Amino acid sequence: MPLAPRPALLAPYRALDLTDVQGYLCGRILGDMGCDVIKVEPPAGDPGRMRPPFYHDTPDNERSLYWMTYNANKRGVTLDVERPEGRALFKRLVDAADFVIESFPPGHMEKLGLGYWELQKVNPGVVLTSVTPFGQDGPYRDYKATDIVNIALSGVLYVTGDRDRPPVRVSFAQSYLHAGAEAAAASLFAHYWREITGDGQHVDVSIQESMVWTLMNVQQAWDMSRSIVHREGSARYLPATGARLQQHWPCADGYVSFVVMGGSEGVRSTRAMVAWLDEEGLASEAMKSVPWEEIGFGTQPQEELDKLHGPIGKLLLRYTKKELYTQAVRRGVIFGPVNTARDILEDPQLQARGFWQQVEHPDLGKTVTYPGPFIKMSATPLGIWRRAPRVGEHNEDVYERELGLSRHEIDALRTARVV
Repeated sequence: MPLAPRPALLAPYRALDLTDVQGYLCGRILGDMGCDVIKVEPPAGDPGRMRPPFYHDTPDNERSLYWMTYNANKRGVTLDVERPEGRALFKRLVDAADFVIESFPPGHMEKLGLGYWELQKVNPGVVLTSVTPFGQDGPYRDYKATDIVNIALSGVLYVTGDRDRPPVRVSFAQSYLHAGAEAAAASLFAHYWREITGDGQHVDVSIQESMVWTLMNVQQAWDMSRSIVHREGSARYLPATGARLQQHWPCADGYVSFVVMGGSEGVRSTRAMVAWLDEEGLASEAMKSVPWEEIGFGTQPQEELDKLHGPIGKLLLRYTKKELYTQAVRRGVIFGPVNTARDILEDPQLQARGFWQQVEHPDLGKTVTYPGPFIKMSATPLGIWRRAPRVGEHNEDVYERELGLSRHEIDALRTARVV
């Protein structure tokens, strides 16, 4: 399959990707930007290849949808870096690489003789990016963690769910993705520094810290109003009155999002909603006479909100998401449908922008729809240039054509289970 078309933002550069599920996204983002990312796997294949869900629910190391998604735009080689022959070959790859991405436990790369200072001897400009649960130092550095541990220790779990029930986890692992995105951004910061100075550096990404950064508004709630943000489910806690402001509502075929707001920010939207309620025979005279311009956001007491929430809930149950959204846009109500996966796939805005991308999968005998690039750039577009690699798919490309190993040498390494 082709490399990224030129010009691509990172086309001249190469990354070696040693990560597991904790860091896949970093290499994927660099690949989307045109970097030649080489996924380095053990000879038996990366364990992440058996992470569900699978294409048509058939467990197979070439059918993991998780693997396919986060390892697209990468070439793939097999190499056992735990063995001396493998480490020697890896250093030859580092000599021509710009980035090395890894997610081993802290200290493991040093034990292998592949720590930053060893790699720096091979290639002084190399950027080594490490993604671990708690970073390279501190009392937790040697602790292992899953996604739920990461989000619990970051504080995210405490604010997710309903107040009267235990915390709940987002159903799809989020911490690895936040850390992967931070790792990609940080790798490019280090790349910029290298362009200025010629020096590489070690980038240390803590998954816990990446998740703490998602809670900056929780910290500000205390700084600005001395209020502690709790789990509120589908409502929002108003510290000024202690009331719960409903944010998510059931409708005829799912859920929608709407918030009653006063003041300059929300008066137009709320008045439009009250007019809609009036047309449907659901607005009281008291509701129509509320001076919304004089009511600040979050200052309504619970009894006043309850008088509004009841009729609004009845109105929304009468219509589907699509019907409500169409009406809301026409009336000027600030409103949003809660999209399912199918809704997102059929979203007219995403379709109009060409967000979805078709990627050929000859092994599956079909083309698969992927989410497209996370940004659009006019001069150096991003995209998916290749599907995720099969186990050792590019061994010959990399070892024979690029490093110059003979076929005999490659066969010997394969027999010894080094590649």
